[in-house]
Amino acid sequence: MATHYSSAFVLLSVVAWACALSGSLAARDLADQDQAMVARHEEWMAKYDRVYSDAAEKARRFEVFKANMALIESVNAGNHKFWLEANRFADLTDDEFRATWTGYRPKTAAASSKGRSRTATTGFKYANVSLDDVPASVDWRTKGAVTPIKNQGECGCCWAFSAVASMEGVVKLSTGKLVSLSEQELVDCDVNGMDQGCEGGEMDDAFDFIVGNGGLTTESRYPYTASDGTCNSNEASGDAASIKGYEDVPANDEASLRKAVANQPVSVAVDGGDSHFRFYKGGVLSGACGTELDHGIAAVGYGVASDGTKYWVMKNSWGTSWGEAGYIRMERDIADEEGLCGLAMQPSYPTA
Repeated sequence: MATHYSSAFVLLSVVAWACALSGSLAARDLADQDQAMVARHEEWMAKYDRVYSDAAEKARRFEVFKANMALIESVNAGNHKFWLEANRFADLTDDEFRATWTGYRPKTAAASSKGRSRTATTGFKYANVSLDDVPASVDWRTKGAVTPIKNQGECGCCWAFSAVASMEGVVKLSTGKLVSLSEQELVDCDVNGMDQGCEGGEMDDAFDFIVGNGGLTTESRYPYTASDGTCNSNEASGDAASIKGYEDVPANDEASLRKAVANQPVSVAVDGGDSHFRFYKGGVLSGACGTELDHGIAAVGYGVASDGTKYWVMKNSWGTSWGEAGYIRMERDIADEEGLCGLAMQPSYPTA
């Protein structure tokens, strides 16, 4: 009997020791993982010159960074047509990112009537264009109708960059001259409608302002500051380029959007706060994406990837280090009528 109890005691001791060892190893593995992530965070901070106010802020940012890294690595480990990276936004929460790096305000009936009358549109002038007559691929960059990538910085005025990008394109097509126009003029001077500088705005409202202002001046004459400022009426002459009005592409209709983009760059609103969009690095963005429109970009072409995936070429305003040298390819002609990330919901373009 004593031998039986002794054996049982030894067995329990062995089991307890094994459990303790397993727990210790698991804790050590977790600690090693955290140390590796701490090192990655330090490397990321050095790369992007990120400095925090104190240890508590650094600890909080580390947790955000770690959560974002888990998402990025999970996506990159899957079988996707695109990949992500820990870019400059990797220590921001979703809300923080949307508040500083987007800025599109979706159109509503109430907002459309605020402040000033809308420029009358003539409908959709490409409605009768046959898709059979539309090229299989278009890239306005190769046709000299797209200025270099710009960077809005921590100012929610994507709407100004989107409007200016499509205006620069149509001005090139109508005059033969590619002129970099001033987003800052819109930020400072277009404040009597729903556009409110770094606090957000909308492309059609910007087109209204441009028509009423007689055009826009150049980027060099009225340079971008990434902040709200007082309108400089001496520089905001509007004499560099002008438009006659704008037209909306029929909503939720990628075929109509293709007709428009085949003829000129088009302003587009998307869910830019979606994590897949925010951390995009390359490939053709596809799959799940939200439709909470919060970011203005410009469609400057479309094509077909080597694997047969159809895509849009979109010009963004987050600098050349983001995405494919500042651009993103987004899958087109998907089953959802809103388009990927809502890109087909509210596109529009200026007329010259």
